[in-house]
Amino acid sequence: MPHVRVVSTGGTIASTSSGDDTGKTPSESGDDLVEAVPELGDHATIDVDDVCQVSGFQMGFENAGRIVDAAERAADEGADGVVVTHGTDTMAESAYYCSLVAETDVPVVFTGAQRPFDRLGTDGPTNLLAAVRAAGHDRFRDAGGSYLAFNDAVHAARWVVKSHTSKLETFQSPDAGPVAELTPDGFRFLREPGRDVDPIPGARIDPDVRVELVTNAMGVDGRRVERALEDGVDAVVVAGTGLGNATGELGSALEDAIGAGVPVVLTSRCHAGATAGLYGGPGGAKTLLEAGAIAGGDLPPWKARIRAALAVSTTDTGTSVTERVRVAFEGVESIA
Repeated sequence: MPHVRVVSTGGTIASTSSGDDTGKTPSESGDDLVEAVPELGDHATIDVDDVCQVSGFQMGFENAGRIVDAAERAADEGADGVVVTHGTDTMAESAYYCSLVAETDVPVVFTGAQRPFDRLGTDGPTNLLAAVRAAGHDRFRDAGGSYLAFNDAVHAARWVVKSHTSKLETFQSPDAGPVAELTPDGFRFLREPGRDVDPIPGARIDPDVRVELVTNAMGVDGRRVERALEDGVDAVVVAGTGLGNATGELGSALEDAIGAGVPVVLTSRCHAGATAGLYGGPGGAKTLLEAGAIAGGDLPPWKARIRAALAVSTTDTGTSVTERVRVAFEGVESIA
């Protein structure tokens, strides 16, 4: 029987009401989550590592790095797979961070819940069971990689996004689909599992690094970018409209950032598809790319921000920060 370590970080799966009408907050330990699902013992031997206890919307780079450390530690201590219980708001980001930097060959499977621990019909137990079964499955163990198991589907961290605020089927992989689905007969694999990212092994995000995320929309101006430049921002990721476009005012500020040596990464606020330099004129993606912006491909803005922050955090003194970010995004669209 495989040995799986559960790394607990809080989130809705561990949240309850305190009784004073202050809202749901993480209160249950990893042991509490495991004890609530006795069926786990039919599929793996389990131990638990409580790393933190925060809601998904409170997860930061430091705790995300601690999750990666815990996964690597589990593998070094003989675990065949790792399950991370995590808040859904930023779970896809932490899973992507892990896929980029974790130096381990064992699968790391993130999971959580849309319904709190003390709510009737909570989905936490079934999601945890599916994650443990995936982490201990031969095909995932042979392939390694980082995944997200939710609502009887297992997604690759590279592709998965949270698509709905409250539905149980919130996690989707718009351009790829899930790797596998859990059926009454076990896992049905839809494509090959594996580490389908261009990794930055061993890296961690410097907590002092600041990567500004700017969203384009009707009438957005450039003041946010201007203020970020005044504050000493290290890089800017643009969640552009459509193929990665910005308003003329925002585009002008982004060109100023590029001219000041600040890397600017173009992504789209759309859930699917890649950026492309089709449109010229003020703020058009073609205009910005010709000015020196970096194409973010089909990475969602929040994942592109993680990749950019990792590139900025590396200490390669032989190249400029813009060049490090540009290299980090080379070929990102071609990863299948």
